[in-house]
Amino acid sequence: MLSFSNEEFDFTFLDEGFTAKDILDQKINEVSSSDDKDAFYVADLGDVLKKHFRWYKALPRVTPFYAVKCNDSKAIVKTLAALGAGFDCASKTEIQLVQNIGVPPERIIYANPCKQISQIKHAANSGVQMMTFDSEVELMKVARAHPKAKLVLRIATDDSKAVCRLSVKFGATLKTSRLLLERAKELDLDVIGVSFHVGSGCTDPETFVQAISDARCVFDMGTELGFSMHLLDIGGGFPGSEEVKLKFEEITNVINPALDKCFPCDSGIRIIAEPGRYYVASAFTLAVNIIAKKVVLKEQSGSDDEDDINGKTLMYYVNDGVYGSFNCILYDHAHVKPVLQKRPKPDEGCYSCSIWGPTCDGLDRIVERFDMPELQVGDWMLFENMGAYTVAAASTFNGFQRPAINYVMSRPAWQLMQQINEQGFLAEVEEQDVSTLPLSCAWESGIEHHPATCASTSINV
Repeated sequence: MLSFSNEEFDFTFLDEGFTAKDILDQKINEVSSSDDKDAFYVADLGDVLKKHFRWYKALPRVTPFYAVKCNDSKAIVKTLAALGAGFDCASKTEIQLVQNIGVPPERIIYANPCKQISQIKHAANSGVQMMTFDSEVELMKVARAHPKAKLVLRIATDDSKAVCRLSVKFGATLKTSRLLLERAKELDLDVIGVSFHVGSGCTDPETFVQAISDARCVFDMGTELGFSMHLLDIGGGFPGSEEVKLKFEEITNVINPALDKCFPCDSGIRIIAEPGRYYVASAFTLAVNIIAKKVVLKEQSGSDDEDDINGKTLMYYVNDGVYGSFNCILYDHAHVKPVLQKRPKPDEGCYSCSIWGPTCDGLDRIVERFDMPELQVGDWMLFENMGAYTVAAASTFNGFQRPAINYVMSRPAWQLMQQINEQGFLAEVEEQDVSTLPLSCAWESGIEHHPATCASTSINV
């Protein structure tokens, strides 16, 4: 088990009864009299820990290999490494990030079916053997650059109901799979299993059932050709928050019977997955500050448009946008909505508002329309569930810097991490210890606290 005490990032301990929301309020209060109100994150590492236990409760046969591309923050990678997770890496840089933390190569799968030759050689030199492929050209590159690789054949799925489709780019058909397995045999390469990905943001769990059945067919093909097929990778597509139509357990309740049918427990097949957003989405909350405001007066022309009731609409400009953290709107089809940091007055009217990022690009719109009370420059908006495909792809376009990330963890979560370090991961701990860990945000529990009483101790981990 990797240590969780030596890396150079800070987190703040939460006192008993306090949450990440209290740290948000505390940091906002600290700059209340200053003009320097930069956007920032608060990330609850305890939320990642809870997700890990929830995973093993729902999918006891499946080992998670975290998709680093989703959020490559060192603190996240370090936390998951300490918990014993594996890692899905897509590049030399991601492999280096994970290995620099101390993750052994056998806990890494190079899950990019189309790799640059120099990066295949890097994987070979780094001891990373598991890697995916879906074409003959890829097989020939691997035969040249990494002939000892343990290959996993990526097959296509019906991801037409996913938010972000992947099979339009990756995956071999069943017919092509047989040809590829035959070619791998000719090249004296070792194929050990099959992988698939139903698409990011899966909305139909039956897609997993068909993909698992297809994987069984390819396993049988490989076995017929003399390969020792012993690894199944069921990819990602698992939700990271509760604000989705299809909940995590609704998916896993379909996956488990399909696995038991096609790959029974006594078959000796190792099963892994590549969750990304599942682990990190709900752990991150982003606070942005209103830096500018425009009032757009409505023409009193007798329009029936309900927006005209209040006679105006409002445009708010905040200090992070689609070229920064909100790139998830462009790249991940995200639909975000603000939470006001200040509670509105009961009798306060609402206006139709739009929210814009800070750059000089007209594309930089975060929210097209949202009804809110009138706010002022210097007020704050919060955005929940901002851990997935946000900071990892944020740019500094127009010279605007990425928000700082403030990590927090409750003392019970920290103590549980230490217990895992000493004893190894025990899934049965979940019932007695993890259920007592605090929720990541105060508004989820309905508990209000005074932010000034939050602990502010910084610990190097």
